Amino acid sequence: MTGRWAVVALIFLGILISYVDRGNVSIVAVPLMNEFQLSSAQMGVLMSSFFWTYALAQVPAGYVVDRFGIRASYCFALVAWSMAGMAVAWAESFTHLLLLRLVLGVGEAVSPVASLSYIKQNFEEKAQGLPTAIYIAGLTAGPGVGAFLGAQLLDQFGWRKVFLFTGLAGLAWAVPWWFLAPRSEAAVKRTAAAPLPLASLLRSRLIWALWASVFFYSYFWYFVLNWMPPYLVLTHGFTTREMGSSIGWALLGMAVVNLTSAWLADGLIRRGGAALGWRKVFVLTGFVLASSLLLVLRAPSRGWVIAALAFAMCSLGVASGNFWALSQMAAPKSVVGRVLGLQNTIAQFAGILAPSLTGFLLGPEKNFTVAIWIAGCCPLIAALILLWAVRADSVERLHESLARAA
Repeated sequence: MTGRWAVVALIFLGILISYVDRGNVSIVAVPLMNEFQLSSAQMGVLMSSFFWTYALAQVPAGYVVDRFGIRASYCFALVAWSMAGMAVAWAESFTHLLLLRLVLGVGEAVSPVASLSYIKQNFEEKAQGLPTAIYIAGLTAGPGVGAFLGAQLLDQFGWRKVFLFTGLAGLAWAVPWWFLAPRSEAAVKRTAAAPLPLASLLRSRLIWALWASVFFYSYFWYFVLNWMPPYLVLTHGFTTREMGSSIGWALLGMAVVNLTSAWLADGLIRRGGAALGWRKVFVLTGFVLASSLLLVLRAPSRGWVIAALAFAMCSLGVASGNFWALSQMAAPKSVVGRVLGLQNTIAQFAGILAPSLTGFLLGPEKNFTVAIWIAGCCPLIAALILLWAVRADSVERLHESLARAA
């Protein structure tokens, strides 16, 4: 028991580090644009470039995790992306920055698949909510910690040291991971012979609904991570430290709400509630309330902007851990890495689109109105899709279909 929770703690730290590393470019966006004389569109390309390779590597990463286990694959990947992140400190052009973001995307592709696969393999379905929420707390706390830390480093040392110092954290993480993570030899032999029944997946309404909803959910999420820091600075005149504090507290609040919501859902399920039903209630509630991000467009003061942002992110926390726990229910253990890899690939298409489209929409005037309207409506669309398509019988039919195909 203790051993598996120690690994969950490292999973939390690993995904936290990954989100700090990928989010650094947003924290330093304004000085980066000034130093390299980048337009909003170019900055959007730079933000989205991480997701080009991150998306393409999701399915291969799922295969690697299913075939070789999480210990070596995750350790190697994290060391590689940490070194790529540190190298940004010596970048001298837009091209250098772009290439290093592409390498970062390849390395980080392993982290979500390895994390969720471990939870699926080592926790019963009724107990997966809390460890999944701990993982989700890492990816929500990561940008929050990155905002606090990055703003302080940026203010004191300049943007290049931000990448250097945060990259060192990943190299330190690799040591305990190598000694505590499972070797997974048994899992390698079991999953190597399990084919992925792609045709059965593509015939499932549930799978298409999860893919569509994760796209809209992720568009909202990646818009906030990439463009809300520059929005606070460019539109409302926040200083670097004010921006870091505002973003950081909102995301840390989301992490706390995420853990609390998953714990509550797990408790309701253990008391005899339907796992799918309770997960769905939390996800739908959180998605609907997250659309409150639109209120920043009508906020009469900077205080109200901060309040609307914090409420929207905490609302997303109600949904996030339960959404991925719900997603795990759709995949048998033998192919969970690849199924989640496919779903995360769809999520990264939103990661490609949200930063680049926003950069284009801002224009020379850097007007965020249309971009915020698009992002704010995305959680509502995701909620409608899940309300329509996700039912207990749809999960049962998918599992039966996958069993026949195997």
